[in-house]
Amino acid sequence: MQTGLGLRFQSVCHSLRKGVGGVKLAEADRANFGYTGNRLAIIKDVERALRGLIKAGYNLRQLALDKHMNPYQKFVAEFARLVVEGKSLPLGDIPPQGKPKPAPGAPVALIFSPHPDDECIIGGFALRLMRESGLRIINVAVTQGSSKDRQQPRLEELQNACNWLGFDLEQTAPNGLEKINPQTRVNNPEHWAHAVKVIAASLAKNQPRVIFFPHELDWNGTHIGTHFLVMDALKTLPANFQCCLVETEFWGQMPTPNLMVESSAEDVADMLAALSFHVGEVQRNPYHLRMPQWMQDNVRRGAELVGGQGGAAPNFMFATLYRLRQWQNGRVGELYSGGRQIGVRDNPGSVFGWNH
Repeated sequence: MQTGLGLRFQSVCHSLRKGVGGVKLAEADRANFGYTGNRLAIIKDVERALRGLIKAGYNLRQLALDKHMNPYQKFVAEFARLVVEGKSLPLGDIPPQGKPKPAPGAPVALIFSPHPDDECIIGGFALRLMRESGLRIINVAVTQGSSKDRQQPRLEELQNACNWLGFDLEQTAPNGLEKINPQTRVNNPEHWAHAVKVIAASLAKNQPRVIFFPHELDWNGTHIGTHFLVMDALKTLPANFQCCLVETEFWGQMPTPNLMVESSAEDVADMLAALSFHVGEVQRNPYHLRMPQWMQDNVRRGAELVGGQGGAAPNFMFATLYRLRQWQNGRVGELYSGGRQIGVRDNPGSVFGWNH
């Protein structure tokens, strides 16, 4: 037999679920809860329970319904609540953390970003290579967006985001390259050839060990254009040029990723903070608040796309998917067979065969 506040609370909840307006409990209620005593005692006990619960700040009707509520409702509601509350978080204007940057002479990885903000979204692996393997990350701003009025403001936002993450920034033109898409590649070869030379010059100057760029099916025209722009630039370089290719995804899912890289909660928070510096974009669409969920869904997809169909999911919380290959002897080659999964305790450089 239950006694005390727990019993009195159950009695109150039972009456509330039945829609009882007063505090009287039927004989059946007493029988259901094993409650003994006369009616007056019951009423007084319920009144004391009600006063105690209200004083403690409980929403009685909500608590009364909890017993019959879908147990996943609160789980889902918490996601929604966090997104709503996230809209009150600051956009940019976050004090720098003062984390050390790699030395200027450190090995380089280039991120060829189709738009300002891509460096934050797909940058989980790059951020780990900088922080854990000592690579210097240079974000190459392929374009600064298509809106003329926003190109300079977006450059300023991009500089702030890169500074916050510890990435360096390289422009391709005062306002970024224009019309980087598959249509330009076909219909305006002169314009395209000029853009290819700009990217080839960056590759030749920086001699990167690793380059990040979108895969060829990344849906957005500028993302697809950036893929072919980088590939065309690679083909113009001397035959002895080599580097690792890390293809990224955002708008369009990659059908054949072969690498899943986990990010810690700290790294994800830093990526969101940097993304918030792209104020004009996230004010228009607060997509930064949904990025953690996207990275969680990457774990679902990567478990089988990278780990193998029917394979057990790794115990990752956040991850990004990539396709890792290499450029050697003037062509693309495989770096390894199968898929690799890099957890937060793994050395991110190990996937390249590096020991540091």
